[in-house]
Amino acid sequence: MRIVLADDHSMVAEGFRMILDQQPDFEVVGVASSPAQAMDMLVELAPDVLVSDVSMGGQKSGLLLAERIEGSSVRCGVVLLTMHDELEFARQAFQHGAKGYVLKSSSDDDLFSAVREAAAGECYLCRELISPFIKDSMRRIDDVPSILTPHESEIAVLSVKGFSNADIADALSVSVKTVESRKSKIMAKLGLKSKPELFDYVVRHRLF
Repeated sequence: MRIVLADDHSMVAEGFRMILDQQPDFEVVGVASSPAQAMDMLVELAPDVLVSDVSMGGQKSGLLLAERIEGSSVRCGVVLLTMHDELEFARQAFQHGAKGYVLKSSSDDDLFSAVREAAAGECYLCRELISPFIKDSMRRIDDVPSILTPHESEIAVLSVKGFSNADIADALSVSVKTVESRKSKIMAKLGLKSKPELFDYVVRHRLF
């Protein structure tokens, strides 16, 4: 799995490079120190994943980079690394096209999982933010179109945020089989065929 790493602090970048290189299936093929350099590397090296700091020379430069990639011909998953544990930052990351959001204080396993999920086109949120995200999502369910039942709405939102069926089942006090069944019904009701389509639907309706 080919990875480009972007961080404007060379020592931090080297530290994360060493962490990522622990995985035999990971290869860091480039390290960028600015959004512009990162974009050039993505075009030249065609990696599977970009792991980028959220703030390179600007508070939201990583978010803008993810948005630029989303609107370009470049095809790679974006994982954002950050010190910001505010839910609004995470929400904005997904809205701008990032597939993963991981705190710099998160475990190495969290980062590895985020990279693998992003490479597969899936979303991933670090474990420290799962519980507050679930609580925040449930407060937002009233805005979901009425075509979905309340539980279907909760499952749709939590699913595209990267929560596993087991996480969702625990949060909603239902079985994993119930979650799987309701996911199928959600896709049928909305006329969708894939998780990326469901992700687009949730983002378009500003449910994050």
